[in-house]
Amino acid sequence: MKTQELISEAISLPIEERALIVDYLLKSLNPAESATEKKWAQEAQRRLQDLRSGKVKSVSAEKVFTDLWKRVHQ
Repeated sequence: MKTQELISEAISLPIEERALIVDYLLKSLNPAESATEKKWAQEAQRRLQDLRSGKVKSVSAEKVFTDLWKRVHQ
């Protein structure tokens, strides 16, 4: 299969499958994860689980920046 054919076929996949392919391709380009990267990945997974379980609530970026702006410009 030629590269362009592969790309065309990949683009036609659902977004979740395209994201999975991108993840694998990027990992193949990068060296093995360092200990720090592994810890960050674990932390990201923990935070995602907390968000999905309802343990924590998300805050919109707009609210975060509005609150920050108010604090800085008091």
